[in-house]
Amino acid sequence: MAKGARATSRKANNVRLKKNVFGPVENARMERLSAKLLELAAQPTPKPAKEDDGMEVEDGDLKNKDADAADEKKDAEAMDVDQNTSKTSTIKNGRVQKRRHKSSRKAGFFPYKPFLSGLAQYETLEYGPPPVAPFDKVIFMVVDALRSDFVFSSLSGFQFTQSLIASGAAIPFTAYATSPTITMPRIKAITTGSTPSFLDVILNFAESDTSSTLAIQDTWLAQLKAKGNGKMVMYGDDTWLKLFPNFFDRADGTSSFFVADFTEVDINVTRHVPEELANSDWNTMVLHYLGLDHIGHKAGPRSPNMIPKQREMDGIVSQIYKAIETQRSLQSTLFVLCGDHGMNDAGNHGGSAPGETSPALVFMSPKLKTINSGREIPAPLKEDFRYYNFVEQSDIAPTLASLLGFPIPQNNLGTFIPEFLPFWKNNNDKIQILWRNAKQIQNVVTATFPSFESEGPSSNCHELGTDIERLACKWKIMSQTLPNPKDENRSTEKWFSSTSEWLKEAQELMSGTASNYDVSKLVTGQVITGAGLVLASISAAPTFARLPRTSLPFIGMTLVYGATMTASSFVEEEHHFWYWATSLWLALLWVKSRRKGVQTGFLQLSVIVLMIVSRITRRWNQTGQKWAGERDIAKSFFFEHRLVLWSFVAVTYLANLQVLTRLGFPRFPRWAAGTISAAIITAAVTFKLAFTHEDSPELLAGFAKQMADNGLGGALLVSRARIAFAAIGLAMLYTIISGFSQARPNRNMRAIHNLLTLFLITQSRATNIPLLLLFEIQFPILADLDLNIVETSTTTILFQHTSFFASGGSNAISSIDLSSAYNGVSGYNVVAVGILTFANNWTGPIFWTSATTLMLLRLKSKGVKDVLYQHLAILTLFVTAVLLFVMASCTLLRTHLFIWTVFSPKYLYSMAWSLGQHLGVNVVLGSGMYWLGSQYI
Repeated sequence: MAKGARATSRKANNVRLKKNVFGPVENARMERLSAKLLELAAQPTPKPAKEDDGMEVEDGDLKNKDADAADEKKDAEAMDVDQNTSKTSTIKNGRVQKRRHKSSRKAGFFPYKPFLSGLAQYETLEYGPPPVAPFDKVIFMVVDALRSDFVFSSLSGFQFTQSLIASGAAIPFTAYATSPTITMPRIKAITTGSTPSFLDVILNFAESDTSSTLAIQDTWLAQLKAKGNGKMVMYGDDTWLKLFPNFFDRADGTSSFFVADFTEVDINVTRHVPEELANSDWNTMVLHYLGLDHIGHKAGPRSPNMIPKQREMDGIVSQIYKAIETQRSLQSTLFVLCGDHGMNDAGNHGGSAPGETSPALVFMSPKLKTINSGREIPAPLKEDFRYYNFVEQSDIAPTLASLLGFPIPQNNLGTFIPEFLPFWKNNNDKIQILWRNAKQIQNVVTATFPSFESEGPSSNCHELGTDIERLACKWKIMSQTLPNPKDENRSTEKWFSSTSEWLKEAQELMSGTASNYDVSKLVTGQVITGAGLVLASISAAPTFARLPRTSLPFIGMTLVYGATMTASSFVEEEHHFWYWATSLWLALLWVKSRRKGVQTGFLQLSVIVLMIVSRITRRWNQTGQKWAGERDIAKSFFFEHRLVLWSFVAVTYLANLQVLTRLGFPRFPRWAAGTISAAIITAAVTFKLAFTHEDSPELLAGFAKQMADNGLGGALLVSRARIAFAAIGLAMLYTIISGFSQARPNRNMRAIHNLLTLFLITQSRATNIPLLLLFEIQFPILADLDLNIVETSTTTILFQHTSFFASGGSNAISSIDLSSAYNGVSGYNVVAVGILTFANNWTGPIFWTSATTLMLLRLKSKGVKDVLYQHLAILTLFVTAVLLFVMASCTLLRTHLFIWTVFSPKYLYSMAWSLGQHLGVNVVLGSGMYWLGSQYI
């Protein structure tokens, strides 16, 4: 029921998205860059297990052995992956014999699945030699984020491709891409046929990382390299070069970073195509185009640039296909067009929405006309993006293996796509193709479940209790009923049906399994977190004992919030908890203000203003899953009323200017302070206008558009950003230093807070800039409520989380915003990009950390002792408690249907909140600001 309800709500949400959310104003969620930041490093190569006395065995004789580091070296030498030699020469000269070992390396919550090392070889079967392959070359063209409807629907720009589908020269599919839908894991799935680990998402941070490689894993690229009948060439996304070092004889990698446009990035690929089509020395050509994905992230799937880009890609398809038709050297070339993933209606990807998991897949060749009569084209629009037959993306690997004539990669979980079986007229060949696929997957199943071969009976399979028992039972039946190759009168239809069914069941079981959880590590992590919770409780206990009544809301909030971490719907819709909790807290503060008597009428009114402003922030960005498609202020109202947007933006900058002029430069005359402040604000404003003009010109209107069109020529965005950051930094440095020589107390901390706010404005999306104005309205009201230390800490937690979700944050990978990750950065720098990225996504929480510091300083000035210590103890208690709840939920629900799509992203966000926001911002930044403020009191 839960799954059906979730699917229903998501389908309804898609309808609302199409109606209410327009891609051009969702420019800032540039998941394209976010994905590339996360995917440039791949999963570290698991260590193969110790081989059994060096014995070489056939494919079916795999056994589980203990891991041994020395054998890793042997296996690397066997694969010839020494950094000082060519990594592919051994593959060229002869196949590596497969050894009897596997890796079952464990990594706590993010386990590695069993990994079989070496290259697969053809096993001798009584059906004779492997079937003759119909193709000897492949052109594999990946168009990043090529969603299925971009190719197959009536709104598509792929007119030539559609004509091939109609004529029978192309066979279309929708290829399901499992989450996480980012490029590097999807390339892994496409080339190995396996399901990548979710750990790939968090391991990919260093662009120069060399440990992430598929060099010693079995892939269809390695198999084609081993055939030695041609060179390999690659042009496009350099992720391929990082995953397959020294595989390609000719290559030109295109970095996905720093590409502001979506034209040059594809021209750099296309310029190599005519020359390579004229060459006859290659057997594999990989092309990976990034431009369409850039458009999606910049302006959404309905961008006016989307159809022209599709037509451009369709022109490349036409050029390649016509060359295959006319050139003798390409007559036996298979042309594959596919997307690595799709995109949602905001242009993002990384999650599990239907649009993100439904890329197009098209096989093309004149030879296909002999087995295919064509399909209806264009296909009717579909809400779930499932056009034509639905296959798994991992099915590409075994299908290419048979079509090109090489063994199926041994870690493959894909199944041969049956539409291509008519290429072989002999029934023995068809049986052999499916049987080899089944035996290869059976090896993986046995490596994961060692008791598989001996498990269960061979009849009444449906009565067995577990999936693996039923699978083993059906395997025995399938093996016993394998058709005799010498029996000409045998019936094979039933065997074909049962084998295809077994392949799909095994694929589903193995794709969803994660049998290598190291529970001891999970428990160890929880014990350590629990110890931190105990220490934090001991530190906070005296404060709670002194203020028991005001501590109860904090304790209740922590317990209720932790309990919600056990339910997937609550995790997806977490923002509702914080919105309602904040509203309830403000109501409690209003009751408190009433109890102080009639003299506090203004105070009561202020609390009501707080409630109204909080209600507005709740509607700023619709987030979560269920209601993400509803109309909101940022994506709907401001898109329709752009002058209102820029009026609020102007007011936000002017309010900041007014405070800086009054407090920022006290040693200067007022006119000089105003001039300096105006120069700083001007630098920030001109950068933001130039950035918006470059990135989302459709948002500009009125005076903002005039300024952007007429007065912002010349300087590059990187230079403008550096000027703005330098101005803010110098002003901050001057304010900090001058505060030590001024009379005490002074108000320099307020100026420092406003300079930090200006930096956060610079890092925010244009549509979110007015949010900071609303926060500035809330801050002084809260500061005047005479809150004690527990109330201040509780308020901080509530407003940090509320502001995070109000700004468009969520617990989904696809909501990560890197629109401002490269402001002022001209080359990849993990520290700079990391700080800018965090500031962009945690703008609200950082603001409230700074604001809370000023509130703590006010308490200190009133004589409250150990203010910072008490505050950090309470925050640490909350963070450790929540982290323990999340870790326990992930452990207990590790077999849950939504463990990878809901709970795993939540765990990653919890780590970001714990390490980034709490340790980095609350503790380090907050303590630093508090110490500075203490010097100025």
